[in-house]
Amino acid sequence: MLPAAHSEGPYRIALVCLGNICRSPIADVVLNAKLAEAGLGELVVADSYGTGDWHVGDPMDKRAAAVLTQHNYDATRHRARQFPTAGTDHDLVLAMDADNLNDLGGETERTRLFRTFDPEPGDGMVPDPYYGGDDGFALVLRMIERTSDALVEQIAATVEGSRLP
Repeated sequence: MLPAAHSEGPYRIALVCLGNICRSPIADVVLNAKLAEAGLGELVVADSYGTGDWHVGDPMDKRAAAVLTQHNYDATRHRARQFPTAGTDHDLVLAMDADNLNDLGGETERTRLFRTFDPEPGDGMVPDPYYGGDDGFALVLRMIERTSDALVEQIAATVEGSRLP
């Protein structure tokens, strides 16, 4: 179950990995595309961030952009950002792995692992494909697509009736 929105305006989701150039940007692009397809683009906003600051301002990893482009997603708008260390106005913060979750202060009602929503959660982690080959990016995309589909279903049930543009 998703936490209720804690502010007016769209329901805000933060997707967080380490450097914000591989996993969380893929999740950002995919989730926003699926939200738009479901007619929820005005009601929900998903953004991505890294826990580290070393890639701030950079585009996503070329391999992440390539796998997104191969699957008809727009990978052009991303620029890496660091998750704010002070409070956040996000309704839901989803970490890609346990280290990211720990960097965010651990699990809470509003902070969880992204794959909590995956119908095939396995170990619950989205593996970091950065040091591997193209196959790792394809695997991550499949996990993120499957999880995003399930997440969109829950989001629709949470926000459709309560948040009108």
